[in-house]
Amino acid sequence: MTDDGFTLRVHGAVADVGRDAWEALAAPTGDPFIGYDFLDACEASGSAAPDQGWAGRHLALEDDSGRILGLMPLWLKGHSSGEYVFDHAWAEAWERAGGRYFPKLLGAVPFTPVTGPRFLIHPDAAPSTVRQALIQGAETLCTRLDLSSIHVNFPTEAEGAEMAAAGWLPRLDLQYVFTDQGYGDFEGFLAALSSNRRKTIRRERREAQAGLDIRILTGADLTEDVWDAFFAFYLDTGSRKWGRPYLTRDFFARIGRTMADRIALVMAYRGDTPIAGALNLIGRDALYGRQWGTLQDIPFLHFELCYYQAIEFALSRGLTRVEAGAQGHHKLARGYLPTPVRSAHHIPDPGFRDAIARYLDHERPAIMAEIRAQTEAESPFRKT
Repeated sequence: MTDDGFTLRVHGAVADVGRDAWEALAAPTGDPFIGYDFLDACEASGSAAPDQGWAGRHLALEDDSGRILGLMPLWLKGHSSGEYVFDHAWAEAWERAGGRYFPKLLGAVPFTPVTGPRFLIHPDAAPSTVRQALIQGAETLCTRLDLSSIHVNFPTEAEGAEMAAAGWLPRLDLQYVFTDQGYGDFEGFLAALSSNRRKTIRRERREAQAGLDIRILTGADLTEDVWDAFFAFYLDTGSRKWGRPYLTRDFFARIGRTMADRIALVMAYRGDTPIAGALNLIGRDALYGRQWGTLQDIPFLHFELCYYQAIEFALSRGLTRVEAGAQGHHKLARGYLPTPVRSAHHIPDPGFRDAIARYLDHERPAIMAEIRAQTEAESPFRKT
């Protein structure tokens, strides 16, 4: 029971909450990643499961009638893989000092470096009251489990501010995001670029598309044969990039069944043979680039499938942003500008907290300076 008379419950899986109850809070956000179908696919497919170091500890805030007013998806993590906010040095420092960093609590979408709501709130509830109760509940859970820390990755700016007001440490990083400035279509986007960048992109697209048939599949087009092909691309590229891909074949089958209309899968074919693909999820106002893979090394094909096709699709659908994932300075030359992203960190131990606070106090201005420098010196857009 909270100070406000609410009840907090901990659930081991989103399925324990139930789809209807979860979607009553998640659906109004328009965010595909925080919805029941995506998170349940992560858990039920074995991709984000206890034996993989992801044990659900999802907080639900209930009123006296048992109605859920707030949800905070949380995982008890046994490692820092699949998060995209890097705290490996923190873990090493704490363990060198004799502490136990893992397990920790993580508020995030598994394997998904996308900014979005990390506190789900019923439309009839007071947002600040619910968020504060969930923040306090997470801190209590951290204490009861004797954990080193809580980390909430890629929250919204408002959520980050509320966690900072509660004493959590704010952290900044950058990602590269395409934003529609009224371009209308891809040609309108190209017209806004400098002459050199415009010529380069046209050349890259010609070379990437030569001899290929590129299709964007969604809805009923997403057959199991298509997912078999894409999973082969994902496994090959993921094995070379990360050593061990995170997502199982069953994950893609599940989102294909439950989220087909929110998926845009860009596939490249040579004749009738699929050779590469890039997975995107469609939000209310943004297209989110996720996994990609290829079985053939073709110059500029990664840029074509992941960046240019995504921009073209987003503009055709009236979506105002394309978020193409973490890292990738090469995105800047292709119209994706550096943008701050956030995380928040609750560190109970005073000495450990002070050390991390000092580090973050130096890191945040450095990140903002880097964003300004890249935007001013490397923007591909015409000077006005």
